[in-house]
Amino acid sequence: MTRSFKSLLAGLIGLASVLTVAPIAQAADLSSYSGDPGVCGEAWVLNKITSRFAHQVRNVPHLPDVQITDFRRINERRYQPAEENWPIGRRYCDARVVLSDGHERTIWYLIEEGQGFAGVGDNVEFCVSGFDRWYVYNGACRILR
Repeated sequence: MTRSFKSLLAGLIGLASVLTVAPIAQAADLSSYSGDPGVCGEAWVLNKITSRFAHQVRNVPHLPDVQITDFRRINERRYQPAEENWPIGRRYCDARVVLSDGHERTIWYLIEEGQGFAGVGDNVEFCVSGFDRWYVYNGACRILR
């Protein structure tokens, strides 16, 4: 087998294993939620946020070394469907996250339809209260509210 074929095969096997593995129990544990959060509470969304938050606290200086352990009170605050003048459908969500240090914080997040890598899948942007050190989402996460 050629090197490129082996790389492609390894990548496909890795993708298949990620898609078939059960979601992270901590991130998707909705036992404290009473109601249907819709897409905002789907495991793939919560797992993506959990993973990207872990990357953020490891790579942004002076952030506490904590992880998201649970999501609570998940809500879809607003839905903007795709239409001719607004081609990207967006869902604005909020929740409470429990961090590994025991503190609970508010999180705001946005799910953009069809804006994933190379236009495949959906994109998720999020902001945890107190963790937007560089004001990417305008102080106090205002852009995602």
